[in-house]
Amino acid sequence: MKLIDIMHASPVIPVIAIDDPAHAVPLASALVAGGIRVLEITLRTAHGLAAIRAITAQVPQAIVGVGTLTQPEEFAAARDAGALFGVAPGLTPALIAAAKQSGLPLLPGVMTPSEVMAAREVGFQQLKLFPAVPAGGVGMLNAIAGPLPDVRFCPTGGITIDSAPHFLACKNVACVGGSWLTPKDVVHAGDWRKITELARAASTLRKS
Repeated sequence: MKLIDIMHASPVIPVIAIDDPAHAVPLASALVAGGIRVLEITLRTAHGLAAIRAITAQVPQAIVGVGTLTQPEEFAAARDAGALFGVAPGLTPALIAAAKQSGLPLLPGVMTPSEVMAAREVGFQQLKLFPAVPAGGVGMLNAIAGPLPDVRFCPTGGITIDSAPHFLACKNVACVGGSWLTPKDVVHAGDWRKITELARAASTLRKS
């Protein structure tokens, strides 16, 4: 599956940190039930790879990616766990090489026009604007669209359900990333109905 198709599959990609492995499958099922199929399971906790394996095996409707890739060796491990794409907060020569060697489609983080141009120069045309709000938000995306019209973004960092529609209205934005779909207190309480409600609201944010 091409990365651009994955980005268009959900208007919002939830950024998920799994603190309890038992939450992985019911959380993913609740998100999918609400219309959010693309999930970014981060490696910010020790349970990331196990969660990817479990969700891939038990929630086949989900399109599971791995987030917070910062080390080259994580690419092959994530691919072997079943991840279909990767997300990184930045881009380095070592990560470029690891992405190519593993074959895992990568959405790398950028923050400035120079970083966008450098990423595009080595073959990346789908990028994560991160952190999106500190980087300039909608104003930055609209400014970049002129000189770099062929690049598509998934802005992530500081985006809320209220600000997401403004980002999605940018012509160079394919989707946004956000953590508001999986509030820690709701997940810890196992309130999967609430997660589905949040996902259903997010699934209606797609720009026309």
